[in-house]
Order: sequence, then C-alpha cells, then structure tokens
Amino acid sequence: MFALARMDARRRIALISDIHGNAIALRAVLRSIEREGVDEIVCLGDVATLGVGPSEVVDTLRELGCRCIVGNHDDYLLDPRLVDSHCEGTISEAIAWGREQLSNDQMEFLSRFEAGITLSLGTRHRLMLYHGSPSSNTVDLLADTPAAEFDQQLGPDRATVMAGGHTHIQMLRQHRGSLVINPGSVGAPFLEFPVGGRPTILGHAEYATVDVVGESVAVGLHRVALDRTELASAARASSNPMGAELAAPYLP
Repeated sequence: MFALARMDARRRIALISDIHGNAIALRAVLRSIEREGVDEIVCLGDVATLGVGPSEVVDTLRELGCRCIVGNHDDYLLDPRLVDSHCEGTISEAIAWGREQLSNDQMEFLSRFEAGITLSLGTRHRLMLYHGSPSSNTVDLLADTPAAEFDQQLGPDRATVMAGGHTHIQMLRQHRGSLVINPGSVGAPFLEFPVGGRPTILGHAEYATVDVVGESVAVGLHRVALDRTELASAARASSNPMGAELAAPYLP
C-alpha cells in the first residue's frame, strides 16, 4: 500500500496568446479555462488585429483583469508606421480596419501591455513569459530551431518554464533544462509554420496551462473545439477586408 502524501499547495496558470480579434474563440477558451480551474491567466500578446471582433476581445481582456504582454501586432496598432515595413495587402488593410474599431480607451489599454513578465513558481522555479523571445516580439522559436539559435534568442537568464507565442504553433521543448513552450493561438492556430504564402488555419482554439505542486512543475497543451458555423457567419457578415479569408477555414 502506498502512503498518502501531504498535499502541497497547488498553483495553476493559464497562458493564452495570439487571439487576433477572434472573440468567438476567446469565449470558448475562457469557458475551457473556467472548467479547468486556474489561479491566474496571462495573455502573451497579439490580441486585436486581423479578426472580426477586436473591440470585444479587448473589452473581455479588460474585464478579466489579466496581465498582458505586448505582441508585434499590438505594436502595429499602436504605431501604424510599423505596418508598412512588416505587412502588406489585405493584412495591412485588416490591421487598419481593426484600429478603426477600437476606442481611445481601448487603445490606451493596449499601450499598458508589458514587454515581458517573470513569475515565481514556489521557492525554486520561475516562469518567464514573452511574445516571441525574451528580447524581441518578432522572433520565431520553433521545435526544430537549432540549439545554438535557441541559446542566442533565449538569452542567458533562464527559467524553469519559458513561454512565448507568436508562431501560432503549439510547442513543448526541453532545452538545456528549461521547458520552453508555446501555448499556440486562440484565434488562428497554424497547421505548420508558413514559408512564403499564407498559413493553413486549423479549426480549433489553443492555450496552455502550467501547474505547480510543491516543487513539481507540469505543462499542459489544450485544444478547444469551436462552432465553425458561428465563426464562418461572423466573418462573412463583417466589413473586415479579410472577412472571406477568415471564413474559409470554417466552411464545409
């Protein structure tokens, strides 16, 4: 017979990222997180561009009161000059459309996003959070990124768990003792990392959880089913320049 061990205090943190104006997916993810039961939610950035519900997404995050990290697309909303050097075509038009949907108060909320966050996980561990990498919100860290590049991009300050979004691809990679994770994308998960051309969008939503019990740490990657009919209808009804493109992944 196994003796029952004393139950140490548990802490569970949910990580959401790359919502990209998809309010329907965000609501579904938050329902899943509520069922899971968490102590804290942190958003890793890219909240309001491209999708058809930027205002609702921003209001939802404000109501949650969760800490948020600034992503490159949040920077695009705050500084339109950045868009010309990074985006073109309907993507640029959709960013401009999203900016028009947001009030001054909502834009001011975006301006308070943090560059990065480090949380203590008990007495021995830390959780380091960023968008692309600890030093940049435009760096792509992938499962097959060479170890030397990982070292360079993660920098010398390492934590037990290091988490960022940006690539829209869920990942759990052990690198030199750190668990490096990507929670994936709430609003537009990618089938694979695009190399030229547009990515293929998957029909679910994604997020991650980090669990701490005593000195033990665990990471969970979650996929949430979505109402594809609702998503397609919302995209087709929107005046967003990318409406038809946004509807396509959810059509039969």
